[in-house]
Amino acid sequence: MPLPPLTPPPIQQRFSISSDEARAIEKIDPTLYNAGLTPVTQLTPESLRQRFREIREWNREMLGDHQFGDIGIAENEYRPASVLVPIVVREDELKLLLTQRTATLKDHAGQISFPGGRAEPEDADVAATALREAQEEIGLNPERVEVIGTLPHYRTGTRFEITPVVALVHPPFELVASSDEVAELFEVPLSFLLDPANHEKRSRPWKNGVERHFYAMPYEQHFIWGATAAMLRNLYHFLRA
Repeated sequence: MPLPPLTPPPIQQRFSISSDEARAIEKIDPTLYNAGLTPVTQLTPESLRQRFREIREWNREMLGDHQFGDIGIAENEYRPASVLVPIVVREDELKLLLTQRTATLKDHAGQISFPGGRAEPEDADVAATALREAQEEIGLNPERVEVIGTLPHYRTGTRFEITPVVALVHPPFELVASSDEVAELFEVPLSFLLDPANHEKRSRPWKNGVERHFYAMPYEQHFIWGATAAMLRNLYHFLRA
């Protein structure tokens, strides 16, 4: 089913960082990690389910914005949150559903993100938070979602400790995006995001003269970077373990 027609914001609002702003671009060498592209033929719903049932050692590469330097956040200041990593089971191949946040949001405005948000007292667990937020943000019916596991949490400079909840989303489903939070919905082939040839390391000046290094995965007109790209790098390492 086609995604709902949403009018994206102007291009200058869509990209929180541009190629001109990024002072260094470095392609990832997959040999550094003794891993390469996961063949598309291995990216199936059952192979993903099986991987999350297994216990293996793997490299957790990106765990938070604190890796960019001292960001002055105490341990007890992080607020729990969850995002849904929705892998759509399409007939041709698996696709990852992503959102473009509106330019008016207080946190992470205009960025590419997973649907999600902060935990509420009534949420039973991290999966409940992710499912509730996804339903509120994009109208995704929890009955069409099969949660298969979680990835390590990621701490942001906006004081959130985010748990990525990985799930298979089974069509048919209808999406109704919240106009206050979501400017656009789009899908990216999972095989593209798990190919290290499409992963970039970039850097830009940050606070107090610190050079911030981050991952980026540009896809068509969309610039996937920051926490979203970092969580996808962890998914890549997890699946390649």
